[in-house]
Amino acid sequence: MAKRIITISREFGSGGRFIGEEVAKKLGIAYYDKDIIGRIAEQSGFAPEYIQENAELSPKKGLFAYAFSGRDITGKSVEDIVYEAQRKIILGITEKESCVIIGRNADFILRDRAEVLNVFIHGNMPEKVQRICRLYHVTEADAINLINDTDKRRRTNYNFYTEQKWGMAKNYTLSLNSSVLGYDMCQKIIMDCAK
Repeated sequence: MAKRIITISREFGSGGRFIGEEVAKKLGIAYYDKDIIGRIAEQSGFAPEYIQENAELSPKKGLFAYAFSGRDITGKSVEDIVYEAQRKIILGITEKESCVIIGRNADFILRDRAEVLNVFIHGNMPEKVQRICRLYHVTEADAINLINDTDKRRRTNYNFYTEQKWGMAKNYTLSLNSSVLGYDMCQKIIMDCAK
């Protein structure tokens, strides 16, 4: 069987993580999401908690703060060191096996690989708010704030490290609206395209 690599970028609350996990199960391939954090921590020397907070999301203080953050003797910031460790781990994983990778700019990191299917999952705000309220037991107002904050940080990180626009359809093979298609249909489309 040919190697299959699927990257899934997603809006917060769109169900992209769940969709990716189900696709991996149904295809019988590895699934990587938060489990990459331990590997990044090991390679970069930073605590897993720090990686959890910063490997995919931009610093809460934004790019202005990034410009003034501490640097090592090579001029790299902590964020740069974490991103480089993340990049090496993703490249190493995909050399060895078929897999689904959630987030972490994997679509960009693997952009030159022919066997990669890059997917962006987005959704309509009412459905995303309902999902976040249900999963995190928060109010609608809190869910909206969580969605906006998380997506802003993902966008800032992606735009900075890739020099592309997060969520722009031309950066992905597929762009799917989970609110319109439903999770099952998103899974089916991804699996059909991964053949």
